[in-house]
Amino acid sequence: MALIDERLASARRPQTSDSEWREFELRFDAEFPRLRDLFTRIYGDGPDAAEHLAALAGELAESWQARPDARKTIDAERAADPEWFLSNRMLGGVCYVDLYGGDLSGIRERIPYFTELGLTYLHLMPLFLAPDENSDGGYAVSSYRKVNPSLGTMTELSELADELRSHGISLVIDFIFNHTSNEHDWAQKALARDPEFEDFYWIFPDREMPDAYERTVREIFPDDHPGSFVQLDDGRWVWATFHSFQWDLNYSNPAVFRAMAGEMLFLANVGVDVMRMDAVAFIWKQLGTTSENLPEAHLLLQAFNAVCRIAAPSLLFKSEAIVHPDQVAEYISEDECQLSYNPLQMALIWNSLATRKVGLLSQALERRHETAPGTAWVNYVRSHDDIGWTFADEDAAELGIDGFEHRRFLNAFYVNRFPGSFSRGVPFQENPKTHDARVSGTTASLAGVEAADPEGLYRILLAHSIVLSTGGIPLLYLGDEVGQLNDYAQLDVPGQADDSRWVGRPRYPAELYADRHNQATDAGRLYLTLRHLIAVRAATGEFAGGALTVFHSNNPHVLGYQRTGSHYGVPSTVVVLANFADTEQTVTRETLAGLPPTADELVTGSTVDLWTDLVLAPHQFVWLRV
Repeated sequence: MALIDERLASARRPQTSDSEWREFELRFDAEFPRLRDLFTRIYGDGPDAAEHLAALAGELAESWQARPDARKTIDAERAADPEWFLSNRMLGGVCYVDLYGGDLSGIRERIPYFTELGLTYLHLMPLFLAPDENSDGGYAVSSYRKVNPSLGTMTELSELADELRSHGISLVIDFIFNHTSNEHDWAQKALARDPEFEDFYWIFPDREMPDAYERTVREIFPDDHPGSFVQLDDGRWVWATFHSFQWDLNYSNPAVFRAMAGEMLFLANVGVDVMRMDAVAFIWKQLGTTSENLPEAHLLLQAFNAVCRIAAPSLLFKSEAIVHPDQVAEYISEDECQLSYNPLQMALIWNSLATRKVGLLSQALERRHETAPGTAWVNYVRSHDDIGWTFADEDAAELGIDGFEHRRFLNAFYVNRFPGSFSRGVPFQENPKTHDARVSGTTASLAGVEAADPEGLYRILLAHSIVLSTGGIPLLYLGDEVGQLNDYAQLDVPGQADDSRWVGRPRYPAELYADRHNQATDAGRLYLTLRHLIAVRAATGEFAGGALTVFHSNNPHVLGYQRTGSHYGVPSTVVVLANFADTEQTVTRETLAGLPPTADELVTGSTVDLWTDLVLAPHQFVWLRV
């Protein structure tokens, strides 16, 4: 500890008062033992690791002293209310800065609309410096401290964060920490054979080690390059899990951990409230394994979490792990990622819309919905990315479903290659060797609006009713709430032609937003109904938190679950029933017999008789307070 104490003492600024420094010391003393233990488990206890840990301690002190007072106020407020994000008033929105607002100033101009919609959480897609043309939508980061000049500056981002916060909206950004672009300063130094930065990446002189690793790792983007390595102009090979211009960082080097911790804390001090931890499953590599979901990946996340508890204590992590459902859940904890995308629920909502059956979705809610206290799902109908059918084959088999064949059906259905399909999605990354594929598209195009299916709007409302009522944070892809369609012209943009996901990333649909209050238009009917559902949710205390109990409807087409909480201080329960069929469906009075004779239907404000059969129209849902 002597070396650490020395680094802390040298990091203290003259202007830091005794009381401020004591506040930091108390938190440091409470949290640093966990960080030290994790760091030792990852990097050992040799002199090199000890030196890096001591240097990190000093850097934490420096970052905390640089933290603006406004951010420290938020730290204190959220320490007093650590489950603030579990409120039923939480509502997320996600967008690309350039496509939705033009630049950061354009996003600021949209704040009145965000408050009208009820947003409390705004996720801005990658906005940092990145290669021109193809940058994988900004996920190839060239600098974590520079905003893409076409979007604005870091000062403007900080000012936006402050203004959002004044309207009760938390700022969320992507922290792309598995890789950087090949244009990042670190990568350029590695390319120039700087020995310090060559060790920031997985670079090998020939194919011996790449061949050894590739015997057990899977191919992610075969359309871009085979395997996991790409060859540099000088003949060396670098690990690139995703695109050839995205070089994987080498976290077995403690200098990489320190460097990325510094970038993370810098962004936290700019005003970021939540970081989406990109590609968490891939961050640790080990020969002879798949190099996915390894124990060290979890240790690294826990160590980054410990870093933030010391120097940016209100910052939350959101896990992005598109892997087996059991593995997704492993990243969710107060000590790792407090939030996580819920890709299983998203995929199974679309599955139920295609099959008109709710077995897999009901099974997932019963078995895989619960998270640890102090954590929550981020539930969504669709994201900027593709839809991957992430259900577990063993779960499907219990219902008599062959997972492989069912995925083939879903892929065909959602790209209009199945008779009677209502969907107009587009295929993404079809792999002829494995028959794997995913699907891209906007919610409206996937749900049938583009195909002029009369049930299209009702499918959209049904899908969103699920994410609004199952707990956690519901997340809307902005523009979907007014029914934006696929934008095929996005494939004409330089650098985007080979990535079909851009079809589902339209530009700001100004005409649709102009119609959002006009009930004579599809955009108006969709927006006003969704806005009403959001307002009802915000007034429904039972929808706070994430606890859920499945309510078996005894009808294969009707999903049921209940949320228990309180209404004006009185314990109460809301029963949700949702019909995924294209026809009327009945929930019998025998099924409802355990409920009181009547219930308040929260969406319509009507009273429902529960001692008779309940008939649901196609794609109708009800929220029944009993």
